Amino acid sequence: MYKLFFLICCFFFCVLPCKGLTTSGDAVILMEEKSGRVLYSKNINKQKLIASTTKIMTAVLAIESNQLDDVVTIDESILKAYGSNIYIQIGEEMTLRDLVYGLMLRSGNDAALAIANHLGGLEHFVKKMNEKALEIGMKKTTFINPHGLDEDKSNISTAYDMALLTRYAKRYDEYSKIAGTKKHIVKTNYKTYAWTNKNKLLTSYKYTTGGKTGYTEKARRTLVTTASKNNLDLIVVTLNDGDDWNDHKKLYEYGFDNYRNYKVLNKNKFKIESDYYKEDLYIEDNYYYPLKPTETNNMSLKIKLEKIKKYKNKDKVGVVEVYYQDDLVHIENVYIKVPNYPKKSIWQIIAEWFKR
Repeated sequence: MYKLFFLICCFFFCVLPCKGLTTSGDAVILMEEKSGRVLYSKNINKQKLIASTTKIMTAVLAIESNQLDDVVTIDESILKAYGSNIYIQIGEEMTLRDLVYGLMLRSGNDAALAIANHLGGLEHFVKKMNEKALEIGMKKTTFINPHGLDEDKSNISTAYDMALLTRYAKRYDEYSKIAGTKKHIVKTNYKTYAWTNKNKLLTSYKYTTGGKTGYTEKARRTLVTTASKNNLDLIVVTLNDGDDWNDHKKLYEYGFDNYRNYKVLNKNKFKIESDYYKEDLYIEDNYYYPLKPTETNNMSLKIKLEKIKKYKNKDKVGVVEVYYQDDLVHIENVYIKVPNYPKKSIWQIIAEWFKR
């Protein structure tokens, strides 16, 4: 049923020096966003308390609700909030979008409760958090609340799972906008707020694009950030890291100095010769993968074509499998381009018959 082609793709570039790297966190990960490749790891599957980095999931569910323009009237549910707050008051009116800004920039525990209460109530919202975690692939994560406070019960996750969550959240432009905002001003029926982002990397490291801070006495310092440079989008998660700001900068510099995105699939130059299909075959997208220059000969492609008897223009007829060493890292669909021949009239068909 399938015809298999095996192509080895080799790229040759000058070699960059690789720096030794140590970090202070108990659990640490550096991940490339688009591919999900892990570039640095330390106890990445160890379950840890995550404190207010929990609020990334709370923000995601608020954004996915498509209710950001709703005006939320604050009720008694916020009275259970303690620790870091935006200090909203009962009866105050604020859009759901602005509550998410307060959640992400100032780590408002009261904002988290107000969001959860508006979107079905606390119990329902936490259930949705855990359902979304499973959908994303966060296999070692359990949410108990939408804010991350852990004096009673604790949210637990791993550095790897939190990187997956951030990678998922970054699909949404609204999330990226909010998480990367340095200052936000909100006017309600009670007062005006001017919130600055607690993520210091937004002002101290120029390639930073967003993130979320966290701290409790049990969890200690937790931090999730993102940064972009030269078409390389990176995610760093540190859990229980007393030197997190410096570790994040160090990890980003390591990533940007040693890796670059190589174009493994080029849709404009993609060619397959098939004994079965005479028409042109094509792919719709380019595919990039982060590599050190010394790793480029580890990439390979397997092209699998299915022998379909009846097909039409733009039908999928196979796949390209992209491998890094023995690991399958991407699958790209292969399509067929069938020329659009004009329909022949009955007289043309008869004339062609007589010419035979």
